[in-house]
Amino acid sequence: MDGTSPGASGFRPVPARPAPRATEGVLPWMRANLFGSWQTTFATFVLGAVLLWVLPKLVDWALLRAVWTPDLAACKAMEGMGACWGVVAEKYRIIIFGRYPYEEQWRPLAATVLMVAMLVASCTRPFWKRWLVLAWAAVLAVFFVLMLGGVLGLSKVETDRWGGLPLTILLSSLSIVMAFPIALLVALGRRSNLPAIRAFCTIYVELIRGVPLISVLFMASFMFPLFMPPGLTIDVLIRVLVGITLFAAAYLAEVIRGGLQAVPKGQVEAAATLGLSYWQTQRKIVLPQALAMVVPSIVNSFISIFKDTSLVSIVSLYELTGALDLAVNADANWKPFKLQGYFFIALIYFLFCFAMSRYSQWVERQLNAGRRR
Repeated sequence: MDGTSPGASGFRPVPARPAPRATEGVLPWMRANLFGSWQTTFATFVLGAVLLWVLPKLVDWALLRAVWTPDLAACKAMEGMGACWGVVAEKYRIIIFGRYPYEEQWRPLAATVLMVAMLVASCTRPFWKRWLVLAWAAVLAVFFVLMLGGVLGLSKVETDRWGGLPLTILLSSLSIVMAFPIALLVALGRRSNLPAIRAFCTIYVELIRGVPLISVLFMASFMFPLFMPPGLTIDVLIRVLVGITLFAAAYLAEVIRGGLQAVPKGQVEAAATLGLSYWQTQRKIVLPQALAMVVPSIVNSFISIFKDTSLVSIVSLYELTGALDLAVNADANWKPFKLQGYFFIALIYFLFCFAMSRYSQWVERQLNAGRRR
């Protein structure tokens, strides 16, 4: 027996193993997410059966038998069988711009495009420069000049006639921008060692969170003017904007406070040993980590603020949802097709909220890039 035989060396060949399964592609994704276990397989077949039953009917109602032109007779003929998107084609200018004068609606259109472009620029890294703050100030000034008028030959349009999508974007953008620094200070105040500051911030948060937004808007619009000196009035748009901002700041402060509590205390103590001041520690060590950990919750609050602007219709400010009610309820002929109008504005809300959600995921990937291995 030579030295190469299994008996002499003890060597035994290992049987060939099957090649590993692919982990990328459509089939591996389906295997992992749709048919990973008998429970997920059962749920997949049940949901698939429901979709096969509902989807053809939905496509038939929403697309195949739908009326796309503003033809009231055709819509009534297809009522109950097909969607009437003609109500959107007929009323879209009122839905988008509210009660703004018809001949001047180019002004809110230009203002809205400018504001959305500024929001997109603010979310793009190459534009994160110091001049961005000045650009925001200039854009807001142009926005109010276009919307309000009274200068440069533009006719004046009072704020109570603003509405639709421009008002929704204005209220949500400004309230988010103003609520974030307030929430930051309140979150730091709730962790302060000074009892007076901590108590004040706690009372503010608990008081605001203890009431619904609709009551805050009601008090800002109807109760607050009762406490003002005679002859002094504040525009309803400003009062509503302040109410939404304070309400959003209270909820956002708790989100940020959760991130602050997640930062290890040892890092704060290490900063103190290096001689850093309180604000240097917060700015350079604590806040970057705390905010990075709560990005999803912060964006969730932003999305909530954007949708909560629909409540301002109770104070006679007709934003996107209120403008739809104004457009359809005023015309009895188109009122039966109000549902299609709601689908239209739901699509607008979805596009904005989905964009914020995707941007949140991008920010998370950027912040986690240094932690990947």
